[in-house]
Amino acid sequence: MSAKRFAEIDLVRGIAVVMMLVYHLAWDLNYFGHYRANLTTGNWFLFQRLTATLFVFVVGISLWLSYTLRGHRHFTPYLLRGGQLLGWGCLITLVTRLFLQEGTVLFGILHLIGFTVILAYPFLRLGSANLLTVFLFFAAGSYLARSPVSLPFLSWLGFKPPPPVYMVDFFPIYPWFGIALAGVAAGSFLYPNGRRRLPVPSLSLRPLWWLELLGRRSLSIYLLHQPVFFGLLFLLKAFSQLVAYAQGN
Repeated sequence: MSAKRFAEIDLVRGIAVVMMLVYHLAWDLNYFGHYRANLTTGNWFLFQRLTATLFVFVVGISLWLSYTLRGHRHFTPYLLRGGQLLGWGCLITLVTRLFLQEGTVLFGILHLIGFTVILAYPFLRLGSANLLTVFLFFAAGSYLARSPVSLPFLSWLGFKPPPPVYMVDFFPIYPWFGIALAGVAAGSFLYPNGRRRLPVPSLSLRPLWWLELLGRRSLSIYLLHQPVFFGLLFLLKAFSQLVAYAQGN
């Protein structure tokens, strides 16, 4: 949403995109039986959480830059952009409901970012003071995560989903909105009035240009990469079965 792009922001977002691709490829390989690992615990779980944290934190910084550079003091641009992202999130909910059933994404990272773009509006004027609210969101998130409810539709707030509800992508408002507010606070410190406070080395001589490019196309990549992964792995599995059948005859 920012009028001016900062290469370092796109670079960090590009790193998060690569991390997302790695995790989702591992998940897909596990789903098709090509890789055996528990991706919901241990190092893989931490890797997923770090990836999401980078994405959401950068969203907060981008919202601050939009607020300062484009003068988006009116709510409408945030409502429209957030609504668009929520629409894509709802499409993902529908697709995962059709294909995954029990793993339906009711409130994933895209839902969270859509809500964040809308809900962050009154917090943007607070700037670095948002650090005070971050701890409140984390404390509330810790409490709600230990509070199971019998109504799955309340889980988006941060309540523990009742068994056997399982979601492959779950990032509730509490505590994750707090990470976005931390990004807003960091943005207000690092980019006061939309200008860099600290010097950044030139990124023009890079073999890292492709990470910056990925960061600029993060939404498109997010929406398209899973159909590509699933399609390729489905064809690989079908080809393997065809070869096995031919050898058996």
